[in-house]
Amino acid sequence: DVSVPEQIDRLFDAITETCDGLDILVNNAGRHMSGHFMEMTDAQWYADLDLKLMAAVRCSRLAVPMMRSRGGGRIINITTPLGKAPSAGSVPTSVSRAAGIALTKAMSYDLADDNILVNTVCIGHVKSAQMQRVPTEKGTSLEELFGVLERSVPLGRVGETQEAADLIAFLASERASYITGCAINLDGGFSAVV
Repeated sequence: DVSVPEQIDRLFDAITETCDGLDILVNNAGRHMSGHFMEMTDAQWYADLDLKLMAAVRCSRLAVPMMRSRGGGRIINITTPLGKAPSAGSVPTSVSRAAGIALTKAMSYDLADDNILVNTVCIGHVKSAQMQRVPTEKGTSLEELFGVLERSVPLGRVGETQEAADLIAFLASERASYITGCAINLDGGFSAVV
């Protein structure tokens, strides 16, 4: 549970004990937590920021020394286009993801001299375990959910998990050696922002 700092410390202790180093960190913690501003409690705000923003900060802080010792690395933060263009009823997720996008850019400047490239993938409607929980929460089927979402995506479909994995793998590869500080939408054209 990356919202618990002690568990992050234990994870990185295990990495240090079992691996020669660390080249790639993907910060991909999250859950769907959104509602209207006046309905969200302080506890919900803190929980969302702790999971989506502070976990990335804590993991990155422990990963950077390991990457420096190897001459560089890649940090890829997973966020959402809502961080660029919030909608009604999207807090605290849109705010925590906006912070993740800003964190990405700031880290890209701070870590460039260490050859540590930092980018974020802003994932829209992509099939995932998280998406599979939504129908049970809303009392619909997964097919009905996909049907609703597909109508809002210019490409007319929900993205595949492999499409997200391919972009993340590319950013982690040497082929992306001149890309840092970017927030790349993976949303089938859904977002109104670039």
